[in-house]
Amino acid sequence: MNMNIGLVGFGVMGAAIAPRLISNGYSVLVYDISADALVRAETGGCTASTTPFEVARKASIILISLPKPEHVTSVVQEGEGCLLSGTTKGSVIIDTSTVDPQTSQANAKAAEEVGVGYLDCPVLGRPVACGNWTLPTGGDAKYIAIAEPVLNTFAAKIIHVGPSGQGNAIKLMNNLMFGAINSITSEVFALCEQIGIDPKQFFETISTSGAGTVSKLFQELGPKIVNDDYSTIFSIDNLQKDVGLGISMARKNGMKLPISQAGQNLNELAQAAGLGKQDSSAIVKIFGKSQ
Repeated sequence: MNMNIGLVGFGVMGAAIAPRLISNGYSVLVYDISADALVRAETGGCTASTTPFEVARKASIILISLPKPEHVTSVVQEGEGCLLSGTTKGSVIIDTSTVDPQTSQANAKAAEEVGVGYLDCPVLGRPVACGNWTLPTGGDAKYIAIAEPVLNTFAAKIIHVGPSGQGNAIKLMNNLMFGAINSITSEVFALCEQIGIDPKQFFETISTSGAGTVSKLFQELGPKIVNDDYSTIFSIDNLQKDVGLGISMARKNGMKLPISQAGQNLNELAQAAGLGKQDSSAIVKIFGKSQ
């Protein structure tokens, strides 16, 4: 078995995946556009590569973890240095990024034409939960079987949800729900201050009540807002991107999403206020909390 695994993108998620691969005996070949990211990768025991092509020449299973659909498409199939220019027949490309179904379907078609498998395999779970992630996976089952030993190093569940793009669809719907919970949580904490209720008391009362409104996300966001701690776990910029992809997916299928669109309006107001790099909980600031 080829013990080389390619990893394109050494951001938050890629940096969480790499140590799990290494601890399971794989050699990890990393490409990232950032020189600093490559230094971090090498410090962590990975081998830096100069192009996606170089990664694909040395690894038959290649993971992708990139910010936006256009980044994924560029890496997979655009230019002489792309992955598909270097892959061999029977290789498998696994995209763990949060992108739209159409992007994965187009990349899967291009991969199929050269005998390469392609899976959309977005992550359900926070970076700190790497190892316990769920991966809703779209694509051909035969490629999942090939990739499964690698995926099992950083995920607890791999669920084949259908053809190419279906994994992406499930991830986007999950993040639409995230966006809605994030928006209403920020709104009610701002309302606490407006009507004279101590936000800390509100959180402690609700979070321990057993009420059906209490979610893990509420439990995470509440203390951040109470303590004015907007250090980033999941940024407003990323939330705006994902909700936008979800709204676009719905629109392409003939459906409007009024609740998601209302939340997206808040995301965009927060970006306009210069809060995009902060945690999603910082949306509370646009309701009047000091910046």
